[in-house]
Amino acid sequence: QVRLVESGGGLVQAGGSLRLSCAASGSIYSMNVMGWYRQASGKQRELVARIVSGGSTNYTESAKGRFTISRDNAKNTVYLQMNSLKPEDTAVYYCNALIRSSWWGNFMDYWGKGTLVTVSS
Repeated sequence: QVRLVESGGGLVQAGGSLRLSCAASGSIYSMNVMGWYRQASGKQRELVARIVSGGSTNYTESAKGRFTISRDNAKNTVYLQMNSLKPEDTAVYYCNALIRSSWWGNFMDYWGKGTLVTVSS
């Protein structure tokens, strides 16, 4: 089994910063794409940023220039540094990863339970 556990959410004032972490544990042979999604109240879940195993990244337009995604493959961890936070960034942030548990297995899609980020104006 594989678990993704997020941490680092909380309450911050507009203009502040937070760093989210997501640690994967369990039966992990290799990890491909890792990403962060968010879901605001009453809205659909949306991609915030993702990073592939080689390090290439992409961001949703609203995150460009403010958020930075990174990963530590040795620790099976992905991070999201969020700067210049805005009230519209308020959402539950979910970690996502494509993980293969064995060399013969397929990559499977895993999700964390989410961490709440609240940005006050």
